[in-house]
Amino acid sequence: MDASGIKVSVVIPTKNGGRRFKSVLDAVLEQQTEWPFEVIVIDSGSSDETLAIARENSTVRIINVEPADFQHGRTRNVAIQSAKGDFVAMITQDAQPVANTWLSTLVTEIEADEQIAGVFGKHIAYDDASLFTREELVQHFAGFELQPVVQMTDPERYLRDVGYQQHLYFFSDNNALIRRSVWERYPYPEVDFSEDQAWARVVIEAGFKKAYSRDAVVYHSHNYGLWERFQRSFDESMALDDLFHYDQPKGILVLLRNWIGLTLRDLKLIRQHGPKENWKLILPAIRMPIDNFMRISGGWLGAQAGFDCPALISFCSRDKKLKRVKR
Repeated sequence: MDASGIKVSVVIPTKNGGRRFKSVLDAVLEQQTEWPFEVIVIDSGSSDETLAIARENSTVRIINVEPADFQHGRTRNVAIQSAKGDFVAMITQDAQPVANTWLSTLVTEIEADEQIAGVFGKHIAYDDASLFTREELVQHFAGFELQPVVQMTDPERYLRDVGYQQHLYFFSDNNALIRRSVWERYPYPEVDFSEDQAWARVVIEAGFKKAYSRDAVVYHSHNYGLWERFQRSFDESMALDDLFHYDQPKGILVLLRNWIGLTLRDLKLIRQHGPKENWKLILPAIRMPIDNFMRISGGWLGAQAGFDCPALISFCSRDKKLKRVKR
């Protein structure tokens, strides 16, 4: 342990986090632990009250990076390099711990096995999230509960089974804890997007384990506008295709089939909530097919890397837009 006695460093990347960031930071600072921890905010050019909120507590360390220099992997590495803890908790400006035991729970999970390189925790939706978002989060994280600790145990299957790869790679540093000693050997890959899954791939291939915690829970959901939904899906799909080279079907019929399948799934969800609640879902139900189309089409175009057209990529990418902020 560091001479200061700090066991865990909590890293929060920020940019214009707004009032939600205040709730997140307050929840982090209120964590109850039997050991000291520190909080590091690494900000990439906030122009709102984010930095003022961070400065309200003198114990919070602030690192500033230029907006044009921000990169999801590299920026996190900069913060971790200055961290004092044996473990580093990664959280984002919009992911609020549900309980004051969030941090200690993550630590308990990772200390159960020295081969665990990182632990990621459960996400649940904020109260203002749609029915579709809430249910999707429930189903997504339920998939990790049957086998919360994983390791690559079948190299032959790993080479041929994309589903197996994806299960091993999934990691969310919206809510996670990583072992500092592993990071020193295997820092975040310096990538623009999906840095958490890129890191998980590295440590899994190095022979380490990855764990999931159902009890270290954060509120984390987004109410994207339609164009934001398209851009987010575009960025994620383009990054995953570039990093992992998944062999994704790319024909126009695939786009339509996926859109119809997702929309039918959501219509079924509406019916399951019964006629007494259906009136509340009228507007979301009208918007849902359009939102699904933006999501599917953004992912479809991202998987084709925007037809290798730099102007189209720049137009469709939200991540690149955020970097084009005047200094």
